[in-house]
Amino acid sequence: MSPLQSLGRRIAAFLAKPRERNSHIPTSPVAQFAATLRKGDVVLVEGSSRFASAIKYLTQSTWSHAALYIGDTLGPPAPGEEPRLLVDVDVVEGVRTIPLSTFAGLHTRICRPVGLGEAEVEALVQFMLSRKGITYDLKNIFDLARYFIRTPPVPGSMKRRMLSLGSGEPTKAICSTLLAQAFESIRYPILPEVALVDADSKGARRAAREILFIRHHSLYAPRDFDVSPFFQVVKPRLAQGFDYRQLEWQSHPAPDADASG
Repeated sequence: MSPLQSLGRRIAAFLAKPRERNSHIPTSPVAQFAATLRKGDVVLVEGSSRFASAIKYLTQSTWSHAALYIGDTLGPPAPGEEPRLLVDVDVVEGVRTIPLSTFAGLHTRICRPVGLGEAEVEALVQFMLSRKGITYDLKNIFDLARYFIRTPPVPGSMKRRMLSLGSGEPTKAICSTLLAQAFESIRYPILPEVALVDADSKGARRAAREILFIRHHSLYAPRDFDVSPFFQVVKPRLAQGFDYRQLEWQSHPAPDADASG
């Protein structure tokens, strides 16, 4: 390993370390979350590391990380191990397969591509698994590390472009970039550029039709799966059956509540 690579790994480990313990209860219990997931779903995660803070700042979003749910593709786990049900990109380990417990205690969101057939979902999963072992883009790590020296006064319109800082080497990856490439491989849209062009209608009137242009994968961020009109946001509590009448409410404020407001 070269000195530059060694330094990059140390910086990555520093940036990936959580800064605080999440004191909030996740929006969905683990069992409900697991029961709701389907193969091909994108799982968004709100992280608390320094690295996550940079992603959230640049994208002005809650979500700092994204992973693909692959279900039982890898088969039963080895004795004593948890099933590895997700593919994601870690800043230290690179592209990896992980259990659901990796995101235990964190806020998550399920974004589901609509209309995919079984073969398309399988192609999506295999694309991600074929990249296993690819490392994180080292140049992105150095670029993102700069934001903890001084947060740059970057206009909102430029923040997305600042995510496209990687070297572009095919052996490097970041989480949203790899997912964007996977969906691009099956021609499924996330947030494509849309152009309106005139089209002759049968009624001899001019009509507009949409033409989609694929954006470069390096410009995608985790939040794009959340705001995409082509992904359904699935909330486990609602998907598993929700009846507000069954909720238990506390009659009085919690003991540590600030009554002064």
